[in-house]
Amino acid sequence: MATNAEKAYELFKQGIGPEGAGEWFAVTQERINAFADVTEDHQFIHVDPEKSAQLSPYKVPIAHGFLTLSMLTHLDGTIPKVPERYAGIVMGINYGFEKVRFISPVKVNSRIRASSELVAVDLKDPNTLQTTRRMTVEIEGEGKPACVAEWLTRLIYG
Repeated sequence: MATNAEKAYELFKQGIGPEGAGEWFAVTQERINAFADVTEDHQFIHVDPEKSAQLSPYKVPIAHGFLTLSMLTHLDGTIPKVPERYAGIVMGINYGFEKVRFISPVKVNSRIRASSELVAVDLKDPNTLQTTRRMTVEIEGEGKPACVAEWLTRLIYG
């Protein structure tokens, strides 16, 4: 009899390709400042609107690239999922990234969202899957994305 992970593996394999886009999320100065405090990265291009207006080519503060990357968990949570793939799941674990590129800066008060493409799925053992998804963080009204990352996730089933 197939385990929950083995059943999910077959469903994920059938779904390789685009998975959809999530909801828009505003990146405020308050969020950027909070991230600066947590990471001790207070470079003026992030936290000083006046100095950014004078010295930055963007003329406004921009979000840290790692802030954009860290928002993937939230942004991914707004992308519609196929519930059957997660039947019997116990937990998901960030396994890492194959590639991360910060293509365009996220200017303060911009709105971002993520879209996902399932690139690969591997059955690691009878209770564990590994997914590889290409995550693209779009900036509303911009032609180029903020970030493109290949995200590895381990899904543990009971």
